[in-house]
Amino acid sequence: MSAPVSKLREPLIMGSKTYHQITEDLVGPTEKAPNSAWIIAFILAVTFLSFGLFCIAWTIYVGIGSWDLNRTIGWGWDITNFVWWVGIGHAGTLISAILLLFRQKWRTGVNRAAEAMTIFAVMCAGLFPLIHMGRLWLAIFIFPYPNTRGPLWVNFNSPLLWDVFAISTYFTVSVLFWYTGLVPDFATVRDRAKGIRKNIYNALSFGWTGKAKHWQRWESLSLLLAGIATPLVLSVHTIVSFDFATSIIPGWHTTIFPPYFVAGAIFSGFAMVLTLMLIARKILGLEDYITVNHIESMNKVILLTGNIVGVAYLTELFISWYSQYTYEQFAFFNRATGVYWWSYFGMMTCNVLSPQIFWVKKYRRSVFVTFIMSIFINIGMWFERFVIIATTLARDYLPSSWSYYKPTWVEIGIYLGTFGLFFTCFLLFTRVAPVVAVAEVKSILKTSGDQYIGPDAKHGHEKAGTAAH
Repeated sequence: MSAPVSKLREPLIMGSKTYHQITEDLVGPTEKAPNSAWIIAFILAVTFLSFGLFCIAWTIYVGIGSWDLNRTIGWGWDITNFVWWVGIGHAGTLISAILLLFRQKWRTGVNRAAEAMTIFAVMCAGLFPLIHMGRLWLAIFIFPYPNTRGPLWVNFNSPLLWDVFAISTYFTVSVLFWYTGLVPDFATVRDRAKGIRKNIYNALSFGWTGKAKHWQRWESLSLLLAGIATPLVLSVHTIVSFDFATSIIPGWHTTIFPPYFVAGAIFSGFAMVLTLMLIARKILGLEDYITVNHIESMNKVILLTGNIVGVAYLTELFISWYSQYTYEQFAFFNRATGVYWWSYFGMMTCNVLSPQIFWVKKYRRSVFVTFIMSIFINIGMWFERFVIIATTLARDYLPSSWSYYKPTWVEIGIYLGTFGLFFTCFLLFTRVAPVVAVAEVKSILKTSGDQYIGPDAKHGHEKAGTAAH
């Protein structure tokens, strides 16, 4: 047995394990038949996805009139959910890129799932602007390319076009970063696989053998992609906030939106990572790799970003009062006391008040409290996007056009369908790749000085793909 892990290194892994045991724990779930919990979750996810696809087809066939949009509220659940899903996808890049550059070792327990979550969340987000166009086949008009339409070009001054560039770039870099981290682990799975499965993983791992040159190039590419991805963490949701901040609508036209949106995205993204990881931790038996100390570190980030979001809320209220601009004051007064008061107070309760429980170490380290709070925070962040969009648009300059917006079954169905898409992709991901980065866990343990014995004869030989660098 290896020496006990010191308290200083406790966040890395609990207990003493050999490299072979780590491989068995993390790669094993991809080799075994799925358990009943996974099968039930997959059936539910596919059911939601199927209903969502039906609602999308209904929208295309019947038209946007199947939604409850009106003259005042042209953006409803579609853009609300778009911004919410983009925010969900932010934590993956933050954990993977920024924490890698700052050499934060506690990221290794959650970075792989966070990166996958980013990709699936951006896929869900991208659906909404396309559907909102009403005619999906006209999506080609958003791409600037030489064409026969003469002067009919995209409007480069529009923040909606900036969204296309920002999110597509973010998605591309996230996929590259995620796949780069998977290459050594695909080689580990390949070394243990047989038959056609071995050939598939050999292709996915690009023939990785674990040579020093391979590791050198892998680390260089990882750092390069991390450097590229880091500005995207700030730029993507900043550009999404420009959809509102560059308008002249009271309640939207404010310079606080970019940093406020970025903090909110990290806030909601970390909450969703915790929701997923706590479930995966229990079902896949990863308690030794996603430890209570990992959870506490995540909760500290949530507490910080939650307080930043709270300060942003109060700053908005103060500026609207201090400006003495009647329409701006009415916009914020209407949010808190108007017909949508329930969404405003839901937002304030879930996003500002509830995270304060994490000031207490006992609750920061409680798995149950963390899971409940992660769900609360994501509900609150959805309310925030709804408050910004629906309550602002519901009351414009003409009282005669005021209306009350509520989603139709089609809008609700599309939203549930994105949950189906997200969880279907994530559940399939857990079947084909290790949820925790095997090579990185071994590397961190080796560099931290813990003594591990290699696999003995009883366990068999660990091949190059499974060896830590």
